[in-house]
Amino acid sequence: MEAKAILRNARIAPRKVQIVLDLIRGKKTEHALAILRATPKAATEPLLKLLNSAVANAENNFGMDRQNLVVGTCFVAPGPILKRIMPRAQGRAFRVYKRTSHITLVVKEIEE
Repeated sequence: MEAKAILRNARIAPRKVQIVLDLIRGKKTEHALAILRATPKAATEPLLKLLNSAVANAENNFGMDRQNLVVGTCFVAPGPILKRIMPRAQGRAFRVYKRTSHITLVVKEIEE
């Protein structure tokens, strides 16, 4: 059985999130939470909330045991890009892309 949590339009670039997701994929949820608390990356804060949400969904909606949960599939997809203008020298304007992410995190129960 699986439980999932999705975060849409997170204001962080997908490539930054992917680095942290690779650290926790396949780990037990308690170990993944410890990794997220100790990792000094910007993506850890929303991922910490998302993992706690997925664990809560597993417990409350599906009656799974918290001790047997493992981070299953987790991936990030690019969301809409906010396009902004940066003034440059001699009246020019450069584009600045503020990227967003859609993050999906699935936890599944293992039998021990």
